Amino acid sequence: MKHAYIFPGQGSQFSGMGKSLYESNPLAKKLFETANDILGFDIADIMFTGSEEDLRQTKVTQPAVFLHSVIAFKTLDKAKPDMVAGHSLGEFSALVANNTLTFEDALKLVSIRAGAMQAACKLNPSTMAAILALEDVKVEEICSVIQNETSEIVVPANYNCPGQLVISGSIKGIEIACERMKVAGAKRALVLPVGGAFHSPLMLPAREELAAAIEATDFGVPSCPVYQNIIAKAVTDVVEIKKNLINQLTSAVRWTQSVQAMISDGAIQFTEVGPGKVLQGLVQKINKEMKVDGVS
Repeated sequence: MKHAYIFPGQGSQFSGMGKSLYESNPLAKKLFETANDILGFDIADIMFTGSEEDLRQTKVTQPAVFLHSVIAFKTLDKAKPDMVAGHSLGEFSALVANNTLTFEDALKLVSIRAGAMQAACKLNPSTMAAILALEDVKVEEICSVIQNETSEIVVPANYNCPGQLVISGSIKGIEIACERMKVAGAKRALVLPVGGAFHSPLMLPAREELAAAIEATDFGVPSCPVYQNIIAKAVTDVVEIKKNLINQLTSAVRWTQSVQAMISDGAIQFTEVGPGKVLQGLVQKINKEMKVDGVS
């Protein structure tokens, strides 16, 4: 009977996020002000009053979602996770929740990650697409065939839940893939409004900068296991946590497999902490018997 705390990633942002926390909790207000100082701009103001377009910039989105999630967690009364996980960016929030990273260090890493990813997107115009109601193995097969035939990059990026897999790659590669996915029986193959091919080899230019920052940061002893995206297993070894965090940039988010592993290891309650309810929905699609709730 274990309680898992899970943290959302990019895409959960909305205008007004975190404002009620700031206005109602002194600790939250202090953490937002600390974040403004660390980032060198007023991210709280963008979160509270910015437009959707303002919040869609990767360099803003990632720190914003991280801040909402971590500040919401830190203002909970006596939260003691038995295990944690985060979807993509959310893995940094999870590592604060299990005391591996400090709030300040994690925010600095998230900011570096966001800036490096945004720069990589400009170098290689690219995108992502959601494939619905097609077997994972079929999606993987089609991606592999396209790469072999055309040399365009197309790879599975987010295994979100059964029947929902996001692919990532070059614009041309994704266009070809969407057509072939539909022919193969996908209910939908929808190009997403994102700035680039996250979790693909096209993020390689961002990896070196993030790797250097992670290696230079002190990671503490985790208070509970983190189920990391790229291996979908419990990890407590700091060296392995760092390696997986670096490799996550160019590797698939195995969310379905991570949730299944948490359930196998005894999780019966999942609490999503941060903006939105996306992960609650995914957990229920992975296993409808799980208890899910959320804190924002």
